[in-house]
Amino acid sequence: MPVIKVSVKWSGKKFDDIEIDTDDAATVFKATLFSLTGVPPDRQKIMVKGGMLKEETDLNSLGIKAGHQFMMMGTAGELPKEPPKKTVFLEDMSGSELAQAMEIPNGLVNLGNTCYMNATLQTLRAIPELQDAMKQLSVPLSSNPRQNIAVSLRDLYRLLDTTPEAVPPLVFLQVLRSAFPQYAEQSARGGYAQQDAEECWTSLVSSLKDTVPGKDNEGKWVKPSEGRGWVEEYMTGEMEHTLTCDEDPNEPKKISTDTFSKIQINISQGVVTYMASELEQSLTSSLEKRSESLDRNAKYTQKSAFSRLPAYLAVQFVRFQWKPQEGVKAKILKRVKFPFELDMNPYTTKELAEKLKPGRDYVRKRADEKEAEKKKSKAEKRDASGEVKKSEPQTSGGDPMDVVQTSKTVEQVYGEIGLATELRTDIGASVTGIYDLIGVVTHIGRTAEGGHYIGWVRKGLTDDWFKFDDDKVSPVRTEDITKLEGGGEYHAAYICLYKTRSLLD
Repeated sequence: MPVIKVSVKWSGKKFDDIEIDTDDAATVFKATLFSLTGVPPDRQKIMVKGGMLKEETDLNSLGIKAGHQFMMMGTAGELPKEPPKKTVFLEDMSGSELAQAMEIPNGLVNLGNTCYMNATLQTLRAIPELQDAMKQLSVPLSSNPRQNIAVSLRDLYRLLDTTPEAVPPLVFLQVLRSAFPQYAEQSARGGYAQQDAEECWTSLVSSLKDTVPGKDNEGKWVKPSEGRGWVEEYMTGEMEHTLTCDEDPNEPKKISTDTFSKIQINISQGVVTYMASELEQSLTSSLEKRSESLDRNAKYTQKSAFSRLPAYLAVQFVRFQWKPQEGVKAKILKRVKFPFELDMNPYTTKELAEKLKPGRDYVRKRADEKEAEKKKSKAEKRDASGEVKKSEPQTSGGDPMDVVQTSKTVEQVYGEIGLATELRTDIGASVTGIYDLIGVVTHIGRTAEGGHYIGWVRKGLTDDWFKFDDDKVSPVRTEDITKLEGGGEYHAAYICLYKTRSLLD
């Protein structure tokens, strides 16, 4: 059904010409009303045929026509708070007290279609090394807009770490719009327009690349202008491309290199796209160009491989394509299966694969030993006698492997496995090629400039995650993350953030 315009009456006010796509989920319509009225979706009571509009309601079933007027009830802003009570019961705690008791991090207030920014900031917050590096910035806000991105982000993360309540990122948003005016774009309905979370991610990373200091091999902090900055060390990889002429095997191969700060995965024509297979296919491409040896156009094959892997890999699924007739970036709703453990070794150059092998074998062996220890521990607990063999050392911390491993330093493990000097001295590089998923940015809706963005961040390397829906933060489990592959109206993974596995993990 085409997009139609409706009106909404709320609290004595009337909002006209609100666009609604009945193919979208009801949550998208509620998110639009939230941006206009400030009434959170969970407080919105919208009268429809047969009762109230629910999140699972199919808008097409309502028979909505152009000019339809909805009636909405609900309170904008915070609800009145009760006087503080002296109690330790969880049911009597406030949201912030409960969050502190359950160690739930705080959220960011939506300042009007800023969920794209909030989801991005919360996912980047999962990188502790970035926060450490930004703390080295001792400068205040200045006339340099790109430097102000890092400075205001540093201050915002500090505020998030010290404030129990949700934080309105007013200063950071102002700085972002000053550095990148496109984020101040107005929508046709009035107010600020929704933006693309991936574009926001790219804008932030490019700004941080110019300003956040990195470390040299002596452990000293250096400015990006004086050496390698933090982004170049921890989030930038390198690719090697080999171009071969298919029609003249004697023509010398051409080898080139370039850098990247994120990996783009195209979505295939099939029902399901598998990230690993799509990544492998993307490393081989065909093209036609002029051949110097043949003195005419000829067919070439380019094969690419990763020659440096950073500690953090950002993977973007190309979910949006431009539709010129509608003038929107329409969403590809197909499912994309992404792994929780990503092995990048098969996609590296032979030289890098050889250097990574000791680290990869070490963490694989360690993972197998820990898994065997867990199975053994479970078997012992099932033993009716409940006795544990005295010859096996037990620890109060649980996994004996953890105690053994933490007694070693990184340098000791490097020496033990014979890690290549080039990897030892490459600050911020992966030394294993094995990655774990630690963050996801998802989108729900039909277009990049519409719908809603949410950040999902892992708690350590456990099965516990946090869902950052603007100011609402809730604990979720790994099984909830597996549902983010898309394929319908539910949240679809747009950006995945992977962290390299350390030799001490």
